[in-house]
Amino acid sequence: MSTRDLLKIAARRLFAHRGYDGVSVRDIVLAAGQRNSGSLHYYFGSKDELARELVADGAKLIDDRRNAMLDAIEARGGPRNLREIIGCLVWPSTDLAGDGSQPPKEDTYIRFITMLQMSHRQMFMDALEGKWASGYDRALVHIREFLKEIDPDLVNQRLMLMSLYLRAAMSSREAALEGGASHRVWSAEATMQNFIDTIEGMLKPKPSKGTQDAMARRKRGAASARRSRTTNREDLQAI
Repeated sequence: MSTRDLLKIAARRLFAHRGYDGVSVRDIVLAAGQRNSGSLHYYFGSKDELARELVADGAKLIDDRRNAMLDAIEARGGPRNLREIIGCLVWPSTDLAGDGSQPPKEDTYIRFITMLQMSHRQMFMDALEGKWASGYDRALVHIREFLKEIDPDLVNQRLMLMSLYLRAAMSSREAALEGGASHRVWSAEATMQNFIDTIEGMLKPKPSKGTQDAMARRKRGAASARRSRTTNREDLQAI
């Protein structure tokens, strides 16, 4: 394995375990088994640039997998149901070590980006450069179509909550299976199927009366505020 790859693997694991700010260039170099402290700067320029490359590497892999799944589903005339699309959000983020081992040898990418988004969101967004999310966006279009009977504002909230849930659960799974370890919960096939069940259960139900009433109050308040701003502008124009 090349020095460049060793540095990337070491950095991703350290970032996942300690967070971006808890890792120094020296930590990465030593964890990669390198003697030359300037090797990271030689290959990547800086720790920031290394982190951005790590984000893009994993995001591209996941996006390629997701788009391939969606292409296959659409070629069959689908999607047939909401669950089929949820699978496109879940499965591409598994077995990111990419070695095809059984059980899958999970990597550290999901934990790395989850922590980076919390502490350095702009760095994460800059690393994506507006790319590598086309599959996710395609999946959301299908999900919205399945949920078109629900208020779009509520659908947006559910999608935001789904994203948070996905990252948290997949990070927990990744940690449990790191290094190809077996886990009594996450190694069970039924767990992943049940995980998809819970996401469907988060998205699909008809909103409760309490939620509908709260949303109606919010919209009335927003409409009242808009009318007030319009009136104020008209008053100023009349002066």
